[in-house]
Amino acid sequence: MKTLHFALIIAITIITLSTSVISMDNDLQKRMAGDSGSMRSAVFAGGCFWCTESDFEKVEGVIDAISGYTGGSMANPTYKQVSSGSTRHVEAVKVVYDPQKVSYAKLLEVFWTHVNPTDAGGQFVDRGSQYVSAIFYADETERRLAEKSKQRLAEAGVFTEPVVTDILPLEPFYTAEDYHQNYYKKNPLRYKWYRSGSGRDKFLKETWAEASFHFDGILEKTSMGTMASEGRNTKTMSAMVYSAPDQEELKSRLTPLQYRVTQENGTERPFNNTYWNNHDAGIYVDIVSGEPLFSSIDKYESKTGWPSFIRPLVAKNVMEETDRSFFMVRTEVRSKHANSHLGHLFDDGPEPTGLRYCINSASLRFIHVADMEKEGYGAYLKHFEQRRQDEKQ
Repeated sequence: MKTLHFALIIAITIITLSTSVISMDNDLQKRMAGDSGSMRSAVFAGGCFWCTESDFEKVEGVIDAISGYTGGSMANPTYKQVSSGSTRHVEAVKVVYDPQKVSYAKLLEVFWTHVNPTDAGGQFVDRGSQYVSAIFYADETERRLAEKSKQRLAEAGVFTEPVVTDILPLEPFYTAEDYHQNYYKKNPLRYKWYRSGSGRDKFLKETWAEASFHFDGILEKTSMGTMASEGRNTKTMSAMVYSAPDQEELKSRLTPLQYRVTQENGTERPFNNTYWNNHDAGIYVDIVSGEPLFSSIDKYESKTGWPSFIRPLVAKNVMEETDRSFFMVRTEVRSKHANSHLGHLFDDGPEPTGLRYCINSASLRFIHVADMEKEGYGAYLKHFEQRRQDEKQ
């Protein structure tokens, strides 16, 4: 009898657990999907996380936006603790998205146009350090794009005051209490009353009524005529300005070899550098500024021990100068925007150009074709798509 009773208890427990698993709400399923390899996440702080969550969930390609806390030292803080301002956390949102449908660069654009980036004391009616705006980067790519987007916004002239939003390394993210998740859906009347009274929508409407901000992550300042001639969509691309950091930052960011090559016209050893034997598909950008320079499609084996290309990917980004060093007259090539020393140009290359751009690996950063969209170089994917079509014919 005890055995039967025990068996019944086990059966009921299993059924209960199974029912709980089956009845998971859509939000939890979305969060689980966000942990899969096909999804990515990004963390933003835009003041009240009810509003930030609502704004991001309207974006096509965003799977979920999860309200939470980050930036402080206390583990698992509560809303009461964070709202007091004593934990140094900020209200933030983890945006889970499908990179095949929306890029990180696009998320940055959405973020900047839904906050007041000039407010260092909070956001709208919510005051205090727990409500400031911030972008939390998970890797170097996110940091670089976030900083470029901030620079681009400042240059756009939309705001007369400085853009003060911090760009910070991502720290542990703690999910907020359940009643904060999807608050705008669970409590629509209270949410609309709060949002209307906060001054957020009034500010956004007035700021962006006659202005616009576009950041597609293409780190290139390109004329519309050039883009059209290359078959690129001039309606969806925006001009980006490249810039080189000051020497102090370059010394701290570059390796000694990268600094010597790009800033002091050095030359690395042949057959002992990063990309001389790289056969992966992708593009090569300036290590300093990120401006696109060469493509793997135009790379060939020159047997010199350095990466060699028959032509630049973006010709105007590669400048030619006369080099009279070492009792020789050669053609030096440098990047336009960063003025980095890249290498030299020779006329002993293969057809159809007959040119050999002999480039130092230390001047370059390689971006694999699978990462080009994520890193903001999606416009150059057509370069590879056309190559694949040509190979099929």
